[in-house]
Amino acid sequence: MVTTVIRNLLSRKQALVDQLGKTSAVDEREKIEGQLEQINTALHFLDKPEPKSGE
Repeated sequence: MVTTVIRNLLSRKQALVDQLGKTSAVDEREKIEGQLEQINTALHFLDKPEPKSGE
């Protein structure tokens, strides 16, 4: 399940990066950059290794 979530986030991230490259409107760029930051935060959280049981 986590793999599917990560794949979806990476796909969304790539779409936003592509969109960012095509727009020059400052407000639109800020909106996209905010969404990219949220995705990066989620990916960072999901990429952390799970703690081993018994520790």
